[in-house]
Amino acid sequence: MARGFDRLFTALDERVGPAELPARLHGDLWGGNMIVDETGAGCLIDPAAYGGHREVDLAMMRLFGGFGPRVFAAYEEAWPLHPGHQERVPLYQLYFLMVHVNLFGGPYVAQAQRALLAIA
Repeated sequence: MARGFDRLFTALDERVGPAELPARLHGDLWGGNMIVDETGAGCLIDPAAYGGHREVDLAMMRLFGGFGPRVFAAYEEAWPLHPGHQERVPLYQLYFLMVHVNLFGGPYVAQAQRALLAIA
């Protein structure tokens, strides 16, 4: 993995995609942090808010599930993503995977290795 991170570091400027102004990010946007209130409205909970690239939250939403294709289609309609965004998903998932490797080890190691191989 160390060699993969070395390769990623040298190519990172090419991998991150077009520059954008920072967006307000939830910071921990996985399916468990989306609940439905008593009226049936969706609510996001437990934010770790910061400013960053909007593709980070979208990648996290794909990492641990809980968000269907309708959500991503609505996002794309409201604010289209730049070409190549699908190829950047593993890049923006890698941080969260490495946090899980640190905390839980096990199956997250292989998942982090796959993400790194996909981008480095």
